[in-house]
Amino acid sequence: MKFLNRRIRKAKRAIEDAEYIVIGAGAGLSTSAGIEYSGKRFTDNFQDFIDSYGLQDMYSATFYPFESEEEKWAYLSRHVLLGMKLEKQRFMKTYWSWLRIKIILS
Repeated sequence: MKFLNRRIRKAKRAIEDAEYIVIGAGAGLSTSAGIEYSGKRFTDNFQDFIDSYGLQDMYSATFYPFESEEEKWAYLSRHVLLGMKLEKQRFMKTYWSWLRIKIILS
C-alpha cells in the first residue's frame, strides 16, 4: 500500500507541475462520466437517422456505411456537436476541472 500511495503522490506532483496534459480517450471515458449513447438521448436527437437507416445507438452509428459522404457527415457533425454540448456541462467538470489541459484534436 505504501508503494501505491507513493506512486499516487508522484503522479499528483507531476500533474500539478505540468504546463499541459494531453489525454487520449475513447468512448469509455465519456460513458463512465454518465454520457449515454442510446435511449432517450439518442432518440430525441437522431430520430430522422433512426427512421431512415435503422440506427440503434450513437456509438455503432459512427461505423454505419452511409451511401454518401454528405449523409455520413450529416450524422457525424450532429454527433460531435451534441457531445461538445454535454462535455461543457458535465463531462469536463466531472473529470478535468482540476487539470490545465491542451486538447489536441486529430
